Amino acid sequence: MTYKTEIAFGLNEHPRFVGPRKYRYHSPIISAEWGGFLNAPWGECLITFSPERETLALETYDLWLKLFEHQPYLSYIVDRFHLSTQVYQWLYRHRKYDFSELEERLYRLGFRLVFCHRDPDTFVEARRERLKVSGNPSQYDDLTMIMREQELLASYAEKSILPKFYVDITDGDLAAKMEAIVSWYEATGGLTLDGDRVRPVVDEKLPSVVESAA
Repeated sequence: MTYKTEIAFGLNEHPRFVGPRKYRYHSPIISAEWGGFLNAPWGECLITFSPERETLALETYDLWLKLFEHQPYLSYIVDRFHLSTQVYQWLYRHRKYDFSELEERLYRLGFRLVFCHRDPDTFVEARRERLKVSGNPSQYDDLTMIMREQELLASYAEKSILPKFYVDITDGDLAAKMEAIVSWYEATGGLTLDGDRVRPVVDEKLPSVVESAA
């Protein structure tokens, strides 16, 4: 209800963010919300995984980081990731996860954190609008918990080592918010990556799949 996904899609076509384009193409938007662990709608994902799938979830996070590290010069937009996992797992499963190493790897790759939030007094209206399009309306039943999620997410964002930008979307002016985000990226060097700081990772332990011709 904070328009994070709408903003992600908008940034992915913003000429100052992704560069000028003469045609549309698939620069990656990634989300920990993808429910691919179960063959069921809105199944468990990197955020909501159950204890029995903890190992699978943590291995998946490591795989995502390896992909980022192996291809560091792509432009990734990530719509929810480890902070959402920490919030959900603590509130609903009473389990705490330390993602400090993951954050350090993200930091070295130049990732940044944009925290979208709204005035708690506007959640009722926001839910009314979201229910018009949601395929899973029950997730918005308990506004008290949704507001608690935002509050806890803000505390995790504050502790994050990633450079961060706070976006209050209460007024719903998404175009203005996207301009502000892009301007922050430009002003703080977030649209370029220091080639001396990041090198593609090569795992020397992996066997080669290429055989030389005799």
